[in-house]
Amino acid sequence: MLSRRTILKQAVAAAACSSFLDLASVVHAAESAGVPIATQQYPWGTFYGRSGKDARDLSAMLAEVKLCGLFAFEPIATSPEHIQAVATQAKAIGLEVPSIYVNSSLYEADEAKRSIDSVLAIAAAAKEACGTRIVVTNPSPLAWGGKDDKSDLQLRTQASALDTLGAALSENGQQLAYHNHDAELRSGARELHHMLASTNPNHEKFCLDAHWIFRGCGDSEVAVFDVARLYASRVIELHLRQSHGGVWSESFAAGDIDYSKLAELLAGLESPPLLVLEQAVEGKSPQTMSAAEAHTLGRRYAQQTFSQWASS
Repeated sequence: MLSRRTILKQAVAAAACSSFLDLASVVHAAESAGVPIATQQYPWGTFYGRSGKDARDLSAMLAEVKLCGLFAFEPIATSPEHIQAVATQAKAIGLEVPSIYVNSSLYEADEAKRSIDSVLAIAAAAKEACGTRIVVTNPSPLAWGGKDDKSDLQLRTQASALDTLGAALSENGQQLAYHNHDAELRSGARELHHMLASTNPNHEKFCLDAHWIFRGCGDSEVAVFDVARLYASRVIELHLRQSHGGVWSESFAAGDIDYSKLAELLAGLESPPLLVLEQAVEGKSPQTMSAAEAHTLGRRYAQQTFSQWASS
């Protein structure tokens, strides 16, 4: 296990390799902006994958996250042991872990029970290790990349399981945040709406991933704002991603979705949602920046876009 000094040395070394990134000045500027921005693990894996870097090298990844002026890291947690390792290294470098992303399979009763037990074990470990308060889950589809939709019975089973999971997390002082990809928007968005319209709002909150709404509805900004209006009171976390012409951008900036308008729609919430940068890249994305460069620029733009929240 790496020491705090070793990890910080890695961050400084990484800064020295970039012409415009300096650890002390970047972190100071980020803190001065008054709008804390976190990042999700997934986009870093996409950047690392295209550059040939090892996405399993957690210490290097967290060093770069710190370098960008981001205050927190949302891992894709796979086990209690995994989250303990993340927590140890995050604490050593001064990163928080207020949220975790955990996979689940909830549309069949037997599998749902096993999945709930697994998520609860990971969530309990995360709370103990780093005070994690938000548990994000995207219930798995019938097949990743598949075209088949769940039956009404499977949707009802899944919604009931989410209620059960959310209630158990609430008892542990945590909040469940439902997340979707594009498949849930098919067939009139029946899956997304049933997961939110038929569950207890005290037990199940919403992680609004604007770009998956956008893409799932045929690249529709209208759909993003409609979902935001419908479920604003449930939103406790935002995943931030942008595109140009439907293709994921390298950094979070102006593009297909007007995030300033989204910020205005959600500005009146009693508690501002956790802002999590998830600016991943895909095959047609431009290739002009490193992960650290893209996330630093994205963090700056996110802080500017949501600056109205700084005094709320």
